Amino acid sequence: MSIDKVLDERGNRYGTFDGNARTVQDCLDVLMAGDNAIALKYYHKEAMHMIVHKLARIVNGDADYADSWVDIAGYAQLVVRHIDEHN
Repeated sequence: MSIDKVLDERGNRYGTFDGNARTVQDCLDVLMAGDNAIALKYYHKEAMHMIVHKLARIVNGDADYADSWVDIAGYAQLVVRHIDEHN
């Protein structure tokens, strides 16, 4: 399968790269302005980034694509596991 075909399929499912990039970065700017954002650890920030990424795909693309919702739950669970294992 050509990369152009893959990109077209992803665009149809998730929305445009430009739209998603803008949505993700705008959301992260808001979140990182929070009072305790400076204290977040790398795994908090990465999970938040991936959750926001999935949310952007939902609002810019197919909100009924269940895999996006499952991924959000998965990233949250990874943080819970990390906290449980390291605290």
